[in-house]
Amino acid sequence: MSDISLSKAVRANLNSLSSTANMMAETQNRLSTGNKVNSALDNPSNWFTAKGLNNRAGDLNALLDGMANGIQTLKAADNGLSAMTKTLESMQSTLRQARQDKSFQTASYTLPATGLDNTSVLSFDAGAVGDTAVEINLTSQTNTATPVSTATTAVGYDGTETLDTLGFADGDEFTVSDGTETHTFTVGTATSDTLADLIAGINGETDLDVTASLDADTGAFTLTADNADVEIAVGGDVALAGLADQAVPTAIYAAKTLDALVAEINGNTDLKGNVRASNDNGKLRIENQSTQVLNVDGVTSSGAIDGSTADSATIAGNTVRAGLADQFNELRDQLDKLADDASFNGINLLRGDNLAITFNETGTSSIDIQTENGETVNSANLGVATTIEAADLDSDTNIDTELGKLKSALNEVRSQASTFGSNLSIVQGRQDFTKSMISTLQDGAGNLTLADMNSEAANLLALQTRQSLASNSLSLASQQDQSVLQLIR
Repeated sequence: MSDISLSKAVRANLNSLSSTANMMAETQNRLSTGNKVNSALDNPSNWFTAKGLNNRAGDLNALLDGMANGIQTLKAADNGLSAMTKTLESMQSTLRQARQDKSFQTASYTLPATGLDNTSVLSFDAGAVGDTAVEINLTSQTNTATPVSTATTAVGYDGTETLDTLGFADGDEFTVSDGTETHTFTVGTATSDTLADLIAGINGETDLDVTASLDADTGAFTLTADNADVEIAVGGDVALAGLADQAVPTAIYAAKTLDALVAEINGNTDLKGNVRASNDNGKLRIENQSTQVLNVDGVTSSGAIDGSTADSATIAGNTVRAGLADQFNELRDQLDKLADDASFNGINLLRGDNLAITFNETGTSSIDIQTENGETVNSANLGVATTIEAADLDSDTNIDTELGKLKSALNEVRSQASTFGSNLSIVQGRQDFTKSMISTLQDGAGNLTLADMNSEAANLLALQTRQSLASNSLSLASQQDQSVLQLIR
């Protein structure tokens, strides 16, 4: 082709067409790819800068999946805590219902007019009062006479008399008994121990219901019983003249009045809060304030009190509170099940698992989410009672104690929910920040490499016009050469 000679005009038009074709190809490539920089050859600086920005955007985009999973894990834990809160509130309602329920079972018994003696008792056992029976005497004891002191026949003592003058020798013993306790006075030295020492020894025995005294006027040595039930007995190596045994005065037993029995039953500390008595139109009304069956001994099958331990009656327990105890236990079991089911993608924050979320591509910004000390949020760690028995709801005090535990458990669950909520806000904030950063990085890379489609489309239209004009010019230049050919012909 180098041997072919072209005219100057033709060659200029050919060069213009070639340049236009190259520019059209470049413009068409930008329009098809959308980029003005498609390789490092196009613009090395912009290419590598944009590459770095896109790489970082890609790294951050990969972290978004971890953040999204972390958010769902926190939401799953929050769902579990919300359900546990409702369960704890239901448990509170159950206990409050038990606290307010007073549907206790009662029975009324007839008091006998006669036939009672000092062995006649009304006995309460089993149920609320436990296995040890609590007995209430149906009769009260009175004495027919006031005890008479036993005194010596001798008078004129002043207490300074040594015991040898009263007939005692060294080592002799003198005993005084009240029927239960016995005091023994042992003579040390008869010539130095005095009657005052003997009196002081007897009175120094605090468990002895006998008082020794010396009459200041007559000088009589006297032993006095402290109460009507004491039987004084004296003995030892020397029998002091005039001191004789004193028997307990004759006693009689009278039936207690209904009001007296009511007061005694209600005042008994072992029965208080478990058994309550009242006057039911002349009958003894017994209320079983327990969920357990109460045995009442000393009552016939017809409901008459006879005081005999051979006869027994029963009063059923509170079935409403017993049923509420079962409801409480069912709700408690749900606490642990809810904690077990609040997992997402294999991570359960309520079981103490650790959730680690990375926020930047270098790993220098992250968060670890876990319960305090990695403890499981369950009934045991919340301090909620283990399975309760119906008897645990017998006492209002016990119910109040359990309500206090539930309140503490609710506060702890709500506190943990608040902590997880704060963590969720942090992760969502970082997720939004990361999305914005990715958009910023991609926009920056696009500014360096993306083509302006409007501009490139206008360029292509202009180049097409230029190509048409160049083609026409080439045709005109060729026609000039052809005119020379016409002259030769």
